[in-house]
Amino acid sequence: MLVTLELPIKLLNKLKDLSESRGAPLEEVILEAVYGYLELSDPDVKTELDLKLCERYLRDADNLLTGGDYVQAGGKFWGAAAQMVKAVAAKKGATLDTHIKLWDFIAELRVKLEDPEIGRLWASANSLHKNFYEAQVSPELVKDYAQDVKRLIKKLKKLTEAEGSHGESS
Repeated sequence: MLVTLELPIKLLNKLKDLSESRGAPLEEVILEAVYGYLELSDPDVKTELDLKLCERYLRDADNLLTGGDYVQAGGKFWGAAAQMVKAVAAKKGATLDTHIKLWDFIAELRVKLEDPEIGRLWASANSLHKNFYEAQVSPELVKDYAQDVKRLIKKLKKLTEAEGSHGESS
């Protein structure tokens, strides 16, 4: 469902500042604030929120890539990857609210699943995130890294579909 909000400029500016300081998309910051305000603690609700954001960012990224906006597309691909990692964590009852927590969780998954490719695919996503700020990666590499992100998302999505994951340590 799509909802459009008109926010007071001071509130919007505060949300934008928080978004920039956390390195998170504005939409994510707003949804996290609503989630926290309502004191939702159901891991399935948080998982669904992260999955929906992942799907949205992936669609946006594909559209930007098709349009030749490689820098913006890369930022969206990274956002999609980050949301998928957060969805897996949420399924386990964990919250990843910093970049270091994302990296640590990926390292744990890599060991737990005995799958070193997860770390390499995540590194591709992070190359796209860095490129969002530095615009140094060629269009060909952006396309390659985008495929890596899609592969990572496919691998991780299976973990969100597993039953009985709540509260398991990773």
